[in-house]
Amino acid sequence: MHLSELTHPNQLHGLSIYQLQQIARQIREKHLQTVATIGGHLGPGLGVVELTLALYQTLDLDRDKVIWDVGHQAYPHKLITGRYANFDTLRQKDGIAGYLKRGESKFDHFGAGHASTSISAGLGMALARDAKGENFKVVSVIGDGALTGGMALEAINHAGHLPKTNLLVVLNDNEMSISPNVGAIPRYLNKMRLSSPVQFLTDNLEEQFKNMPFSPELLRLKEGMKRLAVPKVGAVFEELGFTYMGPIDGHNLEELIATFKQAHQHPGPVLVHVATVKGKGYAIAENDQVGYHAQTPFNLATGKANPSSKPKPPGYSKVFGETLSTIAENDPRVIGITAAMATGTGLDIFQKRVPKQYVDVGIAEQHAITLAAGLACEGMRPVAAIYSTFLQRAFDQIIHDVCIQNLPVFFCLDRAGIVGSDGPTHQGMYDIAYLRLIPNMVLMAPKDEAELQRMIVTGINHTSGPIAMRYPRGNGYGVPLMEEGWEELPIGKGEILRQGDDLLLLGYGSMVYPSMQVAEILSEHGIESTVINARFAKPLDTELILPLAEKIGRVVTLEEGCLPGGFGSAVVEALMDADITVPVKRIGVPDILVDHATPDESKAELGLTPPQMAEQILKLFSRQPSPVSV
Repeated sequence: MHLSELTHPNQLHGLSIYQLQQIARQIREKHLQTVATIGGHLGPGLGVVELTLALYQTLDLDRDKVIWDVGHQAYPHKLITGRYANFDTLRQKDGIAGYLKRGESKFDHFGAGHASTSISAGLGMALARDAKGENFKVVSVIGDGALTGGMALEAINHAGHLPKTNLLVVLNDNEMSISPNVGAIPRYLNKMRLSSPVQFLTDNLEEQFKNMPFSPELLRLKEGMKRLAVPKVGAVFEELGFTYMGPIDGHNLEELIATFKQAHQHPGPVLVHVATVKGKGYAIAENDQVGYHAQTPFNLATGKANPSSKPKPPGYSKVFGETLSTIAENDPRVIGITAAMATGTGLDIFQKRVPKQYVDVGIAEQHAITLAAGLACEGMRPVAAIYSTFLQRAFDQIIHDVCIQNLPVFFCLDRAGIVGSDGPTHQGMYDIAYLRLIPNMVLMAPKDEAELQRMIVTGINHTSGPIAMRYPRGNGYGVPLMEEGWEELPIGKGEILRQGDDLLLLGYGSMVYPSMQVAEILSEHGIESTVINARFAKPLDTELILPLAEKIGRVVTLEEGCLPGGFGSAVVEALMDADITVPVKRIGVPDILVDHATPDESKAELGLTPPQMAEQILKLFSRQPSPVSV
């Protein structure tokens, strides 16, 4: 059977090991060719090919449910569940999503782009099954990186307390999340994988029994001998109420199939510990598991990214990492904190330059923020660098542990705004709204990479309470960067970039430069605009904004975030509180989910390109009478 003929995972039933191996090879080929051409996640999916095939051969996928944690490792799942033919649309507008998506396939039982959700969701489905008197299997597949998340441990704790609830948890242990794992749990799993008695027994049993037909009985004998020799293997999970099996070779189809069949026969919660290699089958990815977690289009032969047509300015994350490192080298109080995203946030630079001031907590954003609060209590200057979409997970800690106590924690929100092909789970749409409502919080956003540097200084020097800075994904504008002598900005003060008497344009963060472009277009139509770089969404520069709004009489706000509760809402509230009644047009992301596409495609669809925004403004204000001078 060829992979292209697989339209339903139940077609795997009855296939021989040799046939499965051939399909595994074809999955890797398709996976590699697609990601090399259009980009996407690489290492995670390559590592679970055999795991996926073996698991699905032991299930009836018309009834049974498999929940994949995060979902970036589910490309093999997509290829054998009817999406082979249009797999080349992966992560493209109107194409296949990069993560699981309930509306895309009946086999995508739970969508996620954030880690540590699968066990909770799977247990919920299992409890619903039992409550309705139904009979199907539920399997949650979770990586060891996601196991560092508190939510996964909460779910394990709950599931282990339900001995009559059948749930299979498959622990895909590749010793990695995006970056190498940190913490006691990954260290414990690593000991289980590499302990000499386990390796000795595994190697010798393989040698002694390699000529014997593989069977569940042989597997049970092997597992029993391992348990007898090394009673601590799996002890933590068994003490928590799980039947533990493993660790087993995640690339040995025979052993995987036999183990899953055995696991399905056990009542109650079962955990199968599978040892895999991230990037398996592509040597370049195996040797650089961090760099090849995900890739832009690249050359398969060399592994190198396809050259761009022209050099690009440095990315915001790199400027952030370099600037923060320079400051930290001269200030031992500065502590950089990441939640397993060192490379994405630029803190990998910080780690190399000031390793003693670097903290990686694993996939544990809630812990990261309360840890930062504790550091702030003792006079340190904690800098929590976390994607906008991931900081959502620590909303209570921001309120309860930081803002109520008015502690000087500096939140740096990377990937704020429209992020592109990762889709709704990763869009940084909501941080302005969800942070603006909290007392004591200061919010700022730079117009470019040079202003980012000044805002980093501002955030570190702001000792009277919490402060947050949002900045977009991607490259800056190529403005000159300062090597030293950065000055902090006065809190709550914006700047005028352009003067005009017909319209007031208030741009925030990544929308400041587009505001200037809009002003140029409007000028061609005889409308002269004053453009303000707001810099701060909270506190607003009301001393600057309110008199100009009252004088000019027409206001437009521009932001790359959700309109409900966002920057534009803050401006409208300030005008109302000051009893200034002028027409206001808010431009931003409406109350919808933004699907996967390139950022430019999303902006065009949302009407957020400068020509589109100028057209909206022209249509709106051409219908209104000229404001009366006051």
